[in-house]
Amino acid sequence: MAGGRGERFWPQSREATPKHLLPIVGDKPMLAQTVDRVAGVVPRENVFIITTQAQLEGCRGACPDLPAANIVAEPMGRDTAAATGLAMLLVKQRNPTAAFAMLPADHVIKDTAEYAKLLAIAFEAAESADVLVTLGIKPAAPETGFGYIQQAGVWRQVGGRDVMAVKRFVEKPDLATAQGYLAAGEYFWNAGMFVWRVPVVEAAFKAHAAELYAGLAKLEAAAQSAGGWAVALAEVYPTLKKVSVDYALMEKSTNVVVVPATFDWDDVGAWPALAKHFTPDKDGNVLRGHALVEGGTHNIVVSTDGHLIGVVGCSDLVVVHTPEATLVCPKDRAQDIKALLERLKQDPAKRQFL
Repeated sequence: MAGGRGERFWPQSREATPKHLLPIVGDKPMLAQTVDRVAGVVPRENVFIITTQAQLEGCRGACPDLPAANIVAEPMGRDTAAATGLAMLLVKQRNPTAAFAMLPADHVIKDTAEYAKLLAIAFEAAESADVLVTLGIKPAAPETGFGYIQQAGVWRQVGGRDVMAVKRFVEKPDLATAQGYLAAGEYFWNAGMFVWRVPVVEAAFKAHAAELYAGLAKLEAAAQSAGGWAVALAEVYPTLKKVSVDYALMEKSTNVVVVPATFDWDDVGAWPALAKHFTPDKDGNVLRGHALVEGGTHNIVVSTDGHLIGVVGCSDLVVVHTPEATLVCPKDRAQDIKALLERLKQDPAKRQFL
């Protein structure tokens, strides 16, 4: 799934070059890193990328070794349930009973060997029973920005690992609730990584998202007509209900199991996350590109084009310079970048900077 906008990484992340098309962490675009991670489990010819029209060429450039037909652009974003339905139809066209994974394009996972092992176990679980499989991340903190998965004991062992039954999915909690989840020890962060067989997820759509299922049936029929996928997507996809796969399917299904992840994971949600992935200087400053800090601590300073940034007497700032725009904000206000972009959207003279 490579259709996100990565707004909290503005100004480096833009509409045509969002976070997953940038080397935010690592030396390749995050999308290319994601494709490389799955290559040991899924042949490259079976890797699909679902993106947007604005990002289509960027995705092709980031993954030149994937077949062009495997990089599919939505005519407009309809959230993750519609993207999952589209992926289901693309896979179904090749193999009506195949198992497939839905994976975000912009996560950081460094232990690729352990990741491949757990992804293979998730596939094995999905192929062994009529279950919807997710990979859950052990919480490291009472995080309020993630949804949670409550497990209900061991479902069965797969590949020598315990796979847990899922009791429920819960929405992003407040801090007190998140602290309770952490203390309970039976919750995982929901990282949005899923594996299932086509008939199983199709049955879930039919049972829990009837309106969307009807739209997907129309899309499938249209794709099988003379116009093919291009015409079908243009005509039918914009009519699909906009809803997340968590709300449409996962929260309503009773046949969900979770593979506890034993690899490192970070969704790198905003600029302050860089502090976890780069070595700071003696004052705790993370400096990328040409940057100097004098008399300041714990800043994140990023210059992308050879421009020198000097920061004097300031601490706990995010400063990012690109050829078109510069960001300066306190680290604890990094989530408010989205509010700034909303103002840009309302100003015709400044929309070019989105």
